[in-house]
Amino acid sequence: MPGLAVHKQRVLSDLIGDLGRVVVAYSGGVDSAFLTAVAHDTLGVDCLAVTAVSPSLARSELRKAADLARSRGWRHRTVGTHEVSLEAYAVNGSDRCYWCKDELFSTLEPIAAELDAAVIVGTNTDDLGDHRPGLMAAKEHRVLSPLVSAALSKAEIRELSAAMSLPTATKPSSPCLASRFAYGVRVTPAGLRRVEAAEDFVASLGFFEFRVRDHGELARLEFLVSEIPRATSQLARIEEHLRSLGYVDVTIDPKGFRSGSLNEALPLPTLRRSMA
Repeated sequence: MPGLAVHKQRVLSDLIGDLGRVVVAYSGGVDSAFLTAVAHDTLGVDCLAVTAVSPSLARSELRKAADLARSRGWRHRTVGTHEVSLEAYAVNGSDRCYWCKDELFSTLEPIAAELDAAVIVGTNTDDLGDHRPGLMAAKEHRVLSPLVSAALSKAEIRELSAAMSLPTATKPSSPCLASRFAYGVRVTPAGLRRVEAAEDFVASLGFFEFRVRDHGELARLEFLVSEIPRATSQLARIEEHLRSLGYVDVTIDPKGFRSGSLNEALPLPTLRRSMA
C-alpha cells in the first residue's frame, strides 16, 4: 500500500499542476489540509486556501486551521458564509448539507474567478459511499475533487499526511457543528453555540473522539466504546454542565461513537439519491 499511495500522490500533484491555479475549500480537517499541502507544494503562491467562517465552524477548529496554514507558509484567507440564515438550511432536512455547500461554493466562485482559478475540495473516495448531498452542490458549481480523481482513500490520506509531517494525520474527523443536530431539529446560531460549548466541556475532561448529538432537549453523547466506562463514571458531572447549557436530558449512547450516526434514521432511497 505505501508504494501505491505515493503513486497516487504523484497523480494528485499532476492533476493539480494541470489546473495552474486553485482555490482550496480549506476547513483544517484531514482531507482539506492534505489537499492544501500538496497543492501548495505543487503550485506555490498559485494555491489559495480559503476557510469559510460561520457559526457552524467551531472556533477552536478555525484557530487550528489558521495556525496550521501559518506554520506551513500557505496562502490563507477567511471568508464569511451565511448558510444559517437560509431557511432551507435552518429547517435541517436531510438535504441540509446541500444548502451549506451551495452557499460555500457560491462564496468561493467570485474569489476563484478573480484569480482565474479552479475551486477544489477534499472529498475522498470514502465519502462517495455515505449520505453526502453536498456532492450534488459541488457538481452543480463545477467544483473539482482531485482526491477522488487520484483514487485516494481516507487511510491513504492519513498515511501520506504523516509522511508530510502534517499534524492532521491523526486528527479525528470533525465535520461542522450542524452535523450534530438530529434531522428536523432547527439549526440556529444559539443552538450551534450550545453544541460547541457542550463539546468543549467534554473535551476538557480528556475525551478525544466523541460527539454531542443534539435532539432538541436531549443531548445524546457518543464515545468510543473503550471510553464508555470512563464517560459513565463522569456522567453526573457532564449532566450538570450540559443542563446548565439548556439540555433537559443527557444520555450516553451504548452503541458508541459512529461517524454519521444520524444518517441511520434516513430511509435507504434517500441515501441512494444522495450518491447518484
